[in-house]
Amino acid sequence: MTELFRRNLIPLIVATALFMENLDATVLATSLPAIAKDLNANPIHLKLALTTYLLALAVFIPASGWMADRFGAKNVFRAAMVVFSAGSIACGLSTDLGSLVAARILQGIGGAMMTPVGRLIVLRTIPKADMIGAIAWLTVPALVGPVMGPPLGGFITTYFNWRWIFWINIPVAIVGLMLITRFIPDVREKVTGTFDLRGFLLIGPGLSMFLTGVTLMGLGLVERETVFLITATGGALLGAYVWHALNAERPIIDLRLLAIPTYRAGVVGGFLFRTGLGAGPFLLPLMFQSAFGMTAFQSGLMTFATGVGAMFMKTQAATIIRRYGFRRVLMWNAVISSLFAALPSLFSNSTPALLIVGLFLLGGLSRSLQFTSVNTLAYADVPPERLSSATSFAVVCQELSGSVGVTIAAIGLEGMLYFKGGSAIDAGHFPPVFILIAIVSVSSVLFFRKLAPTAGASLLPTEALKAAEPPKEVARLSEGHVG
Repeated sequence: MTELFRRNLIPLIVATALFMENLDATVLATSLPAIAKDLNANPIHLKLALTTYLLALAVFIPASGWMADRFGAKNVFRAAMVVFSAGSIACGLSTDLGSLVAARILQGIGGAMMTPVGRLIVLRTIPKADMIGAIAWLTVPALVGPVMGPPLGGFITTYFNWRWIFWINIPVAIVGLMLITRFIPDVREKVTGTFDLRGFLLIGPGLSMFLTGVTLMGLGLVERETVFLITATGGALLGAYVWHALNAERPIIDLRLLAIPTYRAGVVGGFLFRTGLGAGPFLLPLMFQSAFGMTAFQSGLMTFATGVGAMFMKTQAATIIRRYGFRRVLMWNAVISSLFAALPSLFSNSTPALLIVGLFLLGGLSRSLQFTSVNTLAYADVPPERLSSATSFAVVCQELSGSVGVTIAAIGLEGMLYFKGGSAIDAGHFPPVFILIAIVSVSSVLFFRKLAPTAGASLLPTEALKAAEPPKEVARLSEGHVG
């Protein structure tokens, strides 16, 4: 086997595992009513199956980097797949709400290790010259999973049984374990310090409570005072962690990484971009089903084109970034992606289905390019010995962005209900909310604009760097100098 083949295979193996994890959550969301009926549970209570998984992620993701350094990324990644698979089997065998929730927690522990450790494996095994293409593979699960989930979940639940949602993970995991053992090298950094237990006890509960709070906001499931108390307590713990992290020698999540301009742009700018676009998978099915009267299966088929666009862009992202440079791509493409995020505000019952599908296809192209650019640039200048902490930090921010995006969308819909009156959501409630989330996404340009024209130089060939540099007059004007 050639070295080139191995380099291409490693990101694909990791992406397959991450796809399994991403698909699982979105498939489950579509099938909750059927699961609730089978387990004799309240469908609203069954939301616990989703939130407890998220909480497990929030608690254990911060420890993933240290574990990868201590026990080896390959070993931790394999163990994570085993734990995730064991949780999947337990979910499929669940007989009541309690056993399903417990099984989802077990799944979450495995999932918390898979995403950051899988990314760490790619960062440590793939040369920087090939990094853009490798990261492109890793963006596919996050883009395609939420798109394929609704139609696949509806199909499995309708024609088979909801338990197969979890059992189909097992053969994927078995093949993945074989490929990991055979092709992925054992990469790790020498651990020079002890585990940051104090930081773990602050950031784990802090993230879980904060995520719980922002997830409950705008849903009306819990009293507002309780939601505020949970969110505020989580925020206080996170504030205490910030003070701890800035004073500890080796914190579990190193906030000082934000001093690196490319990492700061990738994480903070990426957070804003994902926050806006992360509301789409929540808003679109709700609009198509509640306002336009589509079935869950029809709704899923409408958004499927986004994943198709994402898959195609995977083959073109590296060429585009190398030609125009990270700064140009991130700034202009953030605007384009945000415009596509706002377009559903113009949809109505009379909008042709083919036009909607075509717009989602183009939006998927733009979104995939942005995710690839952000995820790659973030690690361009991170020293090898800090990669484990950097990946944990970045994944935590990604989890937060999704929750915050859904919260903003839910609060926006609740506000529209309040101002327009009535108790049922209709098509007129959605346009301002889609515009709101697009504004959040486009605000990421403020961080991308601060990048140097040659940002990510270590990942780009010389000719790309020259193309990325603006003419001298343009550069002087952009810096505020007038000749």
